Amino acid sequence: MNEGALAGIRVIEVCQNLSGPYCCTLLADMGADVIKVEPPGIGDHSRHIGRHFVGGESHAFMNLNRSKRSIVIDLKSEGGKAILKELAAGADALVENNRPGVLERMGLGYEDLKQVNPRLIYATISGYGRTGPMSDRGGYDLMSQGFSSLMSFTGEPGRPPVKIPVPICDLNGGMYTAFSILSALLYRGRTGKGQRIDTSLTDAGLGYTVWHSSQFFPSGEAPYPKGSAHEISAPYQAFKCADGYLVVGGVSQPNWERMCRAIGLEDLITREDYRTPRDRGANYLALAEELEAVFEKEARDVWLERLEAVHVPCGPIHEMTETFAHPQIQAREMAVEIDHPKAGRMKVLSIPPKLSESPPQVRRPAPLLGQHTDEILQEFGKSGEEIQRLRDAGGVA
Repeated sequence: MNEGALAGIRVIEVCQNLSGPYCCTLLADMGADVIKVEPPGIGDHSRHIGRHFVGGESHAFMNLNRSKRSIVIDLKSEGGKAILKELAAGADALVENNRPGVLERMGLGYEDLKQVNPRLIYATISGYGRTGPMSDRGGYDLMSQGFSSLMSFTGEPGRPPVKIPVPICDLNGGMYTAFSILSALLYRGRTGKGQRIDTSLTDAGLGYTVWHSSQFFPSGEAPYPKGSAHEISAPYQAFKCADGYLVVGGVSQPNWERMCRAIGLEDLITREDYRTPRDRGANYLALAEELEAVFEKEARDVWLERLEAVHVPCGPIHEMTETFAHPQIQAREMAVEIDHPKAGRMKVLSIPPKLSESPPQVRRPAPLLGQHTDEILQEFGKSGEEIQRLRDAGGVA
């Protein structure tokens, strides 16, 4: 196993649920030593969610928290607070996504830990960020999808709002934070200074509205749901076939004309309503009806073969069974097998980017609660007697 691009970087994770743990998993897969700090008893809440438990452990937790080590620390105790400060003193970054103000009230906020490690990069992920009138509120992905307007234009026209099934604000919040930590590491390399990172789930959702905000800013008109259709381009959406659905991207003029010829609708090329990309975007509903009336007559694979033959961007809408069985996904190794101490051999998601010299890897299975407590404390110079005293005092478990 290679060391990874982030070998030698130590990250302390004081997180629950999704956004913070996802951020730290990205760093861990790239080679960082991520120490996951969990409270006594139940640990990270996500250990207990989901419908599938393997070896007594939540598969959702194991899929999300691979490549890390776990230490159990009672941050409500003085001994536990002292241990976290020691960990922070020897770390490059700390990531936390607790309710705003929780760690500050414990004496473990950025200003506190900056005193023990001025080079520390301290990243906070919260629902609404550290500034503004809602900075003291907690938040979840669903609230941020609504507040950032994402849900206002997701779904089908005329139907109630729907959330994006993928927790996009949580995941993008974690992604932005990981990116920011790497940026801060480069800055520290030039200046020697650590810093605070403030990521908001709501901002993370709003940051993805590239097309929609580009329509709103010049016009003041709020975007509305368009189903699978694109905000500004057409045809760029899903169409029903005789036995399933496909997606087609006939947006550019060459692709549009090749698509029309491939499906036998050459007359649309010169139709006034569809002559230019702007015309097609403005009349996307009528255009979609005409195209789907044709696509419904043949099986999905028939259309895919015809469109691919003339290099029109297209693809099937897969169920997950089809996705992971497909040779392309298998060639990209997007599902990997690992050995878990309780669950045995199991599959988890792999890492999307591929680096030629320092490829990311799933380095270890998700840890059992407190599995590495003694190991980590020993690395920080604690003797067996000291660890036992800490355990007796309730500082660690």
